[in-house]
Amino acid sequence: MQTDEQTDEQKGDVQQAAPQAPVAGDEHGDRQFVTALARGLEVLACFRARDRSLGNQDIARRCALPKSTVSRLTHTLTRLGYLSQDGESGRYRLGSATLALGSSVLANMDMRRLARPLMQELADATGTMVSLGVRDRLSMIYVENCRSPSALTLSLDVGSRIPLGSTAMGRAWLAVAPARERQALLEELAAQHGPNWNAQQIAIEHALQEYRERGCACSFGEWQPDVNAIAVGIDPGHGMPRMAINCGGPAFQLSPQFLLEQARPRLLDTVRRLQQVARD
Repeated sequence: MQTDEQTDEQKGDVQQAAPQAPVAGDEHGDRQFVTALARGLEVLACFRARDRSLGNQDIARRCALPKSTVSRLTHTLTRLGYLSQDGESGRYRLGSATLALGSSVLANMDMRRLARPLMQELADATGTMVSLGVRDRLSMIYVENCRSPSALTLSLDVGSRIPLGSTAMGRAWLAVAPARERQALLEELAAQHGPNWNAQQIAIEHALQEYRERGCACSFGEWQPDVNAIAVGIDPGHGMPRMAINCGGPAFQLSPQFLLEQARPRLLDTVRRLQQVARD
């Protein structure tokens, strides 16, 4: 039996329910910034793994753009193959051109190849799901995923998107980010969460303090009440993006005590070995 974890899309997570912040443009003083291009990319980025299709109204709401602007953008992106339109409903899906881009990114991400055998070893040893993720704005996106065959697992896979502020993976990424970059992201999170930010800020600050003391970030029922996880950030250098590896699963199966006492030493050792392999 598999325990399905409800993703952001299924539970109406704040990241999907709230429109994306408007993209900064020329009006912010950057003359090299192409606003039309940025808006087109915002349209592509608003699609989630669980979306079967989106209409112009859905896209306009998520991107915080006028529907007339979205209509022109979706028409252009469809002509170029980045979107495909259903002839009956008029709704859109991501097109084959985006698949080619994503496949190229994953194929050239060396850390996935280096990390996978070590991640699988960790998953088998701890009976957990182990994932590697990179940041995309205020989310983390899974780029590799390993499961223990003997464990109940979560319904997340490569391409799944989870929040930056409430997950162990996101908090671990924040912990290894440069202070200025981290502060800028915290300000974006504050704007996103509005009046609920105070509680989220306290939780993030506590997680960052835990990271300094334990070497890992934790999220025990804070993102989803039935999910526990710990994570460690990685900054591999050599032009590779900053990442994080998490280790977790259903809360009824993986207690905080087990994750901290049994899984944490193995996770820290996995990251140490991975960083050594990346340097070599």
